[in-house]
Amino acid sequence: MSFDSLGLSAEVLRALAEKGYLEPTPVQQQAIPYVLQGRDIMASAQTGTGKTAAFTLPILQLLDQRPAPAGKQRRPIRALILTPTRELAAQIGENITEYSAHLGLRSLVVFGGVSINPQMMKLRGGVEVLVATPGRLLDLAQQRAVDLSQVEILVLDEADRMLDMGFIHDIRRVMKLLPTKRQSLMFSATFSDEIKTLANSLLDNPASVEVARRNTASEQITQFVHMVDKKRKRELLSDMIGRNNWQQVLVFTRTKHGANHLAEQLNKDGITAAAIHGNKSQGARTRALADFKQGSIRVLVATDIAARGLDIDLLPHVVNYELPQVAEDYVHRIGRTGRAAATGEALSLVCVDELGLLRDIERLLKKPIPRIVLPGYDPDSSIKAEPIQQGRGSRGGGGARGGRGAPAGDAARDSRSGPRRDGAQSRRSASGHRAARGGNNTAGNGGSRSGNR
Repeated sequence: MSFDSLGLSAEVLRALAEKGYLEPTPVQQQAIPYVLQGRDIMASAQTGTGKTAAFTLPILQLLDQRPAPAGKQRRPIRALILTPTRELAAQIGENITEYSAHLGLRSLVVFGGVSINPQMMKLRGGVEVLVATPGRLLDLAQQRAVDLSQVEILVLDEADRMLDMGFIHDIRRVMKLLPTKRQSLMFSATFSDEIKTLANSLLDNPASVEVARRNTASEQITQFVHMVDKKRKRELLSDMIGRNNWQQVLVFTRTKHGANHLAEQLNKDGITAAAIHGNKSQGARTRALADFKQGSIRVLVATDIAARGLDIDLLPHVVNYELPQVAEDYVHRIGRTGRAAATGEALSLVCVDELGLLRDIERLLKKPIPRIVLPGYDPDSSIKAEPIQQGRGSRGGGGARGGRGAPAGDAARDSRSGPRRDGAQSRRSASGHRAARGGNNTAGNGGSRSGNR
């Protein structure tokens, strides 16, 4: 199947061809026709499946072909795309710029961690497509810098992560600023009962799109576990990177402190590395990601929240330096590799403290993960498991916050407090609001000439 069979306009097809995107991914094949028909959709698609293009392409076409609201001196916001993180918002913004190259549409990305004033100035100039994190959007609304009364299409991207990060109340506040008659699209890597409840309150008779089995990892990812003592994890990681000459490795830790500490240690080992997490400035995060993509650094150490929405072509290796507290986050992590038509490897360094977490992950995957052992790194069988440490005092290989609050807490501090927040004060809405409506070249998230982006 080709893109021109999906009903996309000549202008959109031209932009796709110029970027080398020839064939749609399964989620694009299913979702694009529904969106063009004006249907609400509830799409279950893991990262790397091309979901960003699945909603941006038809939205741009619909806005281009529909007449703009009459009587407006400046261009009104007609499409609103909500995302949980700054990185994902920026990536979607880049995709929109690519796909709208031959359309007369203006778009803007707004998120916290940067000055709000330039964003307000650009909004005054008029934009038709707004990509935003919930907190910064509410900041702008509070200052009456944004008018959402003309929104025709709403997208909630990575809805599962939005809920994990505690954005549900912000989302409901945003809904109250939107017209009741609109088209709504929800995309999520997993669809828990909580997500389905949210979907029922926001969507009107949605079409269902599902391209990945619930809570499963891509079969194109080769997964391994190496059992190792906690205090030897960094030594083993450095050895494997050097021994195998890995040039691009995304490494996950559970805490911001752990990410900083590991990056420092790897640099001392002669392996160029940088850390990204919620306490890093937006500029520092952007520079680290650019250096990683360009090959200036070999290792990017990230927390779950900071890595959400990262778009890295042909990422070959993902390492779980510490297993996540929530099994579903394992799927999100390793989904950074093996995207679209590409293959990848995911290695988990597991100490005795994490055996329970490993069992949870294997139960979710419904299969065991193969074990490997590098000679000289066999775990000491006399070491007994200890509870995973709570709070900021945890260091090195195994310390981390416990429970589901670990990733959510990182995000909450990142996006809702202090100078780098995405939102204003921590917001709580007294009541829920039901918003009713009256190997191929593919475009991934959003696409890649090599088939994964």
